[in-house]
Amino acid sequence: METGLTVAVFGGYGHTGRFVVAELLDRGFVPVASGRDADKLRTLAETFPGLDVRPASVDDPASLDRALAGAAAVINCAGPFAVTGAPVIGAALRAGIPYVDVAAEIEANADTFERFADRARAAGTVILPAMAFYGGLGDLLATTAMGDWTKADEAHVAYGLSSWHPTAGTLAAGKVSRERRGGRHVRYTGGRLEYHDDAFAVVPWPFPEPMGTRPVIGEFTMADVVTVPSHLDVPEVRTYMAVDAAQDLSAPDAPAPTAVDERGRSAQTFLVDVVVRSGGAERRAVATGRDIYAVSAPLAVEAVHRVLTGRTRTTGVASAGALFDAPDFLRSLSAHLTVEVRG
Repeated sequence: METGLTVAVFGGYGHTGRFVVAELLDRGFVPVASGRDADKLRTLAETFPGLDVRPASVDDPASLDRALAGAAAVINCAGPFAVTGAPVIGAALRAGIPYVDVAAEIEANADTFERFADRARAAGTVILPAMAFYGGLGDLLATTAMGDWTKADEAHVAYGLSSWHPTAGTLAAGKVSRERRGGRHVRYTGGRLEYHDDAFAVVPWPFPEPMGTRPVIGEFTMADVVTVPSHLDVPEVRTYMAVDAAQDLSAPDAPAPTAVDERGRSAQTFLVDVVVRSGGAERRAVATGRDIYAVSAPLAVEAVHRVLTGRTRTTGVASAGALFDAPDFLRSLSAHLTVEVRG
């Protein structure tokens, strides 16, 4: 594609935002970093010499408009997305440019579909929420596993993480989500989101080798319960999390990710196992890779690349599986992910 297109990154100085800025540069885009903290933006510019930085705040629409001026697209990396999502989407709609975010917040993603579907469709633009490890990757895998099926009885997304050292942004977003649902749990069943007070259950999950069967928390619900059923006819969508990783997340002194290479990636590895079932038939798609935060960058940037080059299937608010050719999208990430489809 033609290089040199400008892409704004709101929250560009955050942990995931830095990966996105670096990925944009690698892909020949011109990133513009934005966010409310001018000091952090200046520090980021020292890491990426020549980087254009534009302070902006979600409670100042004019500053957001200035941040997006001249941009071909915007990627929102600043959580909690319950706070940042609507203002940055509004700025993108005013600018007439596509919006992509990396939100893992269930309610924030559901809000995006509900609040902006009509406006985005009328504008003929794309709003793509949850284009990250949680939400986007699971949706691409589920769509790929479905293949020629037009419907399925159930979809299961199991996350096998070697560890989960959460960022400050992850912890803040989780706190907001828990407060929004009054501390209750959420699941997708019977074709809708359901809030409940049932205790979490620990069950075995048969991950493919070399991980093998491991205990997972059943209904450890992630953004896939918004993205997958937004376009796939699947009334039951369940997500699971390896117990060790869930315990890391909830630890009071949970350490942040630690960089172990020149790209800033951690040593964390992951396996995402997606199973769809229809009647007595089962299909499966499995992805393995490293660092759930780092891998969100190529997911989001590849999405922007495809939107700007017209390789999309619809407009309006859409998830990754609805917007793109899912198997082809996953193949394009072979440098970052290993994907296997069975059945």
